[in-house]
Amino acid sequence: MTLLAGIAMTLVSLWYGQNHGLLPIAATATASLVDNLFNTMMVIGTGIFLLVNGILLYSVFNFGRKPGDETDGPPVHGNIPLEIVWTAIPAVIVLGLSIYSFDVYQAEGGQDPMDHSVAHGKNHNQMAKMSGSAMAAPMIADATDAVTETLPARQDAPTLGTVSPKIGDTSRPSEFVVNAAGMQYAWLFTYPNTEVIAAELHVPIDRQVVVNLSANDVIHAFWVPEFRLKQDAVPGRQTEVRFIANRLGEYPLICAELCGAYHGAMKTKVVVESQADFDMWLQTQIASAEVGLDTALATNPAQMTEPEYLAPYAKEVGITAEMLQQLKPSGEAVHDHSMS
Repeated sequence: MTLLAGIAMTLVSLWYGQNHGLLPIAATATASLVDNLFNTMMVIGTGIFLLVNGILLYSVFNFGRKPGDETDGPPVHGNIPLEIVWTAIPAVIVLGLSIYSFDVYQAEGGQDPMDHSVAHGKNHNQMAKMSGSAMAAPMIADATDAVTETLPARQDAPTLGTVSPKIGDTSRPSEFVVNAAGMQYAWLFTYPNTEVIAAELHVPIDRQVVVNLSANDVIHAFWVPEFRLKQDAVPGRQTEVRFIANRLGEYPLICAELCGAYHGAMKTKVVVESQADFDMWLQTQIASAEVGLDTALATNPAQMTEPEYLAPYAKEVGITAEMLQQLKPSGEAVHDHSMS
């Protein structure tokens, strides 16, 4: 019975670990590495869950106090071999998962933990010092220059607006470089060698993309669930993420670090498109270089009043204009046009 129970538990764990359906679609070349790691952890976790709860249920029904039995149970003393076994097995599992996880991290382009220059961050004297909330409409012209200087263009940045290099073509670097600056509460993406500043990230499909990350005010995080990528953007330092998007579409880009009152609204998207579509988009942006910055600032929650920010969500949660009125001190009128 123990052998049959063990076989059944193993089969169930293997099946559920591969068919849990908990992950979003995979849209990068290395996403499968993370998925395989997650599936392995689900197999082990499911097996441990079934084993522990199976023993608990077996003990409850088999060793529970019988009606009318007022005697004490047999005295139980320490079992050294058993304690060694149930300590050693989890230790081996954790060690194995740690090695596996680090291998995946390295395969995704993780930083070398022995590289102290990386550990302490890359300093940039031109890092913008302004906060996101300070970039109001009267400062748009100055903000454009400041954001552009947030991350200097890398020397190996490829020339944009041309087709991807063919296999064996070494005439130019294969990396596609974009600079990303996080601020309260928006992302601004600058494309080196152009004047383009956009509020959303556009990248060509099947191309090695390097995103240089920085933060203007507080810590933010660059998180794209479908890419299986998450990396902090730290003020005064530069970090980076690398990926090859292999699935056309639009994917949410979310800030995963609590960065202020409107952290939940700090969202944009990554648009993966063909090289031809990307070239067309880029040329359009070059023709109107300030549109991206204007859009990002216009939709930044830091520039909104509380009623303006809350209005789109009010109807969803059943909040009336009168309830919003109570959030403001007396004398301040609340105009909620969404309630009209």
